[in-house]
Amino acid sequence: MGTRGGGLYVGRRVAAVGAALLLALLVTVLALAALYGRCRQEAATPPPSPRAPGPAAPPPPAPAASSVRRLPRHLLPLHYDLELWPRVRPGQTGPFAFTGQVNITVRCLQDTDTAVLHSAGLRIRGAAAVRGPRSEPGAAVEVAGLRQEEADEVAVLELRGRLRAGHRYVLQLGFQGRLEEDLDGLFLTRYTDRGQSRMFIASQMEPTYARRVYPCFDEPAMKATFNIRIIHDPSYVALSNMPAIDVSEVKDENGSLWTVTTFNTSLKMSTYLTAFVICDFDYVTRTERGNEIRIWARKEAVKNGYVDYALNITGPIFSFLEDILNVSYPLPKTDLVALPDFGAGGMENWGLMIFQEASLMNLPSDKFTSRKAMIALIVSHELGHQWFGNLVTMNWWNDLWLNEGLASYFEYLGATFVEPKLSLDKIFYAHVVQPVLREDSEIARSLSESEDKIKGSFSLMSLFDNITYSKGASITWMLSGFLTEKLFIRALTSYLKEFSFSNANQDDLWTHIQMVVDAQDEVQLPAPVKQIMDSWTCQNGFPVLTLNLTTGTIRQEQFFNKNNRKRTDSYNNTWIVPISWMRNGSSQPLTWLDKSSKMFPEMQVSESEHDWILLNVNLSGYYRVNYDQLNLKRLARLLENDPKAIPAVSRFQLIDDVFALADFGYVPIETALELTKYLAREDELFIWNVVLLNLIPDNLESTLKNHEVYPLLKVLFVKMLMLWKMTILLKCIWKNSWQQRAGWASKTVWTCHLNCMLSGGTTLSTIK
Repeated sequence: MGTRGGGLYVGRRVAAVGAALLLALLVTVLALAALYGRCRQEAATPPPSPRAPGPAAPPPPAPAASSVRRLPRHLLPLHYDLELWPRVRPGQTGPFAFTGQVNITVRCLQDTDTAVLHSAGLRIRGAAAVRGPRSEPGAAVEVAGLRQEEADEVAVLELRGRLRAGHRYVLQLGFQGRLEEDLDGLFLTRYTDRGQSRMFIASQMEPTYARRVYPCFDEPAMKATFNIRIIHDPSYVALSNMPAIDVSEVKDENGSLWTVTTFNTSLKMSTYLTAFVICDFDYVTRTERGNEIRIWARKEAVKNGYVDYALNITGPIFSFLEDILNVSYPLPKTDLVALPDFGAGGMENWGLMIFQEASLMNLPSDKFTSRKAMIALIVSHELGHQWFGNLVTMNWWNDLWLNEGLASYFEYLGATFVEPKLSLDKIFYAHVVQPVLREDSEIARSLSESEDKIKGSFSLMSLFDNITYSKGASITWMLSGFLTEKLFIRALTSYLKEFSFSNANQDDLWTHIQMVVDAQDEVQLPAPVKQIMDSWTCQNGFPVLTLNLTTGTIRQEQFFNKNNRKRTDSYNNTWIVPISWMRNGSSQPLTWLDKSSKMFPEMQVSESEHDWILLNVNLSGYYRVNYDQLNLKRLARLLENDPKAIPAVSRFQLIDDVFALADFGYVPIETALELTKYLAREDELFIWNVVLLNLIPDNLESTLKNHEVYPLLKVLFVKMLMLWKMTILLKCIWKNSWQQRAGWASKTVWTCHLNCMLSGGTTLSTIK
């Protein structure tokens, strides 16, 4: 072993051992770096509530290929009178059931002799009836028969007369169903609190589980108001979307006493937002601008202050969203319930949001602030839905991103409002944009699907993915960037006020943005808003821009894996691309690429090695950038001499882009590794994290045997990824870990990064 020049070289065998050990260390770090997943994939949190002894819980159900048969438009629901009676007593072993009665006031839009509504897994009790027209007291239409079509999840009332257009009728149905422990529809779960075995009942209706709880018109555009009454054991409290207005008693057929909780009339809303919780939890409360906020949880958790932080941030986030959107929250109360067992991280039901305990709880005595950051993100996401999803709902599930993408965007704005030390751009790019760019290049579906495509035996649950959440948020971020936040928020306010208590599709959003753009002169767009944005939402994938500095030409093509391309594959999509850019460290005016290739004379560079171009500054657009060798060499040299000359997010983007380009066959791996030579001077944790994600191979053994890659890794890991850097990183992880609380949180690079930012530092150099 000897030195040559300023470099350190070792023999192949020694280097192999050293590289393997260092790689093993890095793999350990990477394994710990279980990044904060989307809010619907949150891990367990403090303190884990033991499951009560009893029958084993069923495994989580696989996403069902829910029937998406559309209902005929003959009838429009206006109002539901709904009674639910779960026949559950404390200590009961099961099986469990519930009964109910629903009276649905409808307006007939077209003459019909059938009434079709959704019903799944329910048995109709007694005789169904149709009363009306309402204008004729005592009138009724005889029901000749009722059939349930289980495959299509509908109940069909066949009538001897006709319902007449323009008149109102009331459909009356009694029903009963099984109360399962499957976390969908109306479900029951056992848990242990203070050493005692307990049960609670709760609901999860999205996307199409309301029909499993009561017969209804279970489509998001069929909004109505609700009067809800819940009959339950006296030892429990019942919660629903609206405040309780009356509590009384009733005896069953055996003379046993039950409590009846009646709730105020709801606002007009979709069936998937109806919600019910029956429990013996405690709560903490405060009022914000007339909105009574209560956080409900197990008695032990409330007593120990585990939900205090969630209570402290909920009101301020509500106020922040009201102020920025200039639209008031319309309900008088908001309950947030932390369940020991729940199938989603959180659910935005209007007035009764339901969460996993993981999403709302932390130890008040702990300073492990990344847990608080994750709670802030999840709570902020669900609060964002109170406007985007609840107040204005997508017409149909094909535009689910209008709910989830916009809520995911505001999730980060709300979280950084209550935790201002969080670095919004770093978190957003590292945990939203970068992961979905990797996923989107492999998924053949667009953000907004046509309604016709979502029919037949289609799993609506498959739409609840990172494309909907993270791509939706990323596209929204890009849109806000080229419009300016001021114009974007102005357009959202107009959109919300126009469609309050109603439904919209993405064209409605584009229309309101266009109205705002047309009313000013500061921002000029190269095409109508719909044309620009449809290129991003109605096509699958995203572009990669290739810049030639000699000619100043930028060419776009769909980013795809060239290593796996088949001759029959077609990648002809083009986008209208906003290009933020800088030259030699100076920001330049936004420009646009609106065709497959275009020359930009202002991007031609001189022969000086100090003349360089950077596109997509701070990852403001949803695309990747491929530079020619001339610019890459200049950028690599710049990073080695002065890495801070390039913004931190752009350094993150450069590394992630070039490794993705190498992985997909656009550039050789040597080109990617060339950009990592400067890493000895890099002190941003989120950049180190993306380096590790890209450099740790899936198969260490095969990589060490790869004679083409091995020498490059040897130089890289031995010379540049110095062991002391990893020691400091591990020290940070250890310093901020919850010792002896392994069940509560992982010792992750991500939590270390968040904790550093929350304590005022953002880099490795701040870790002592």
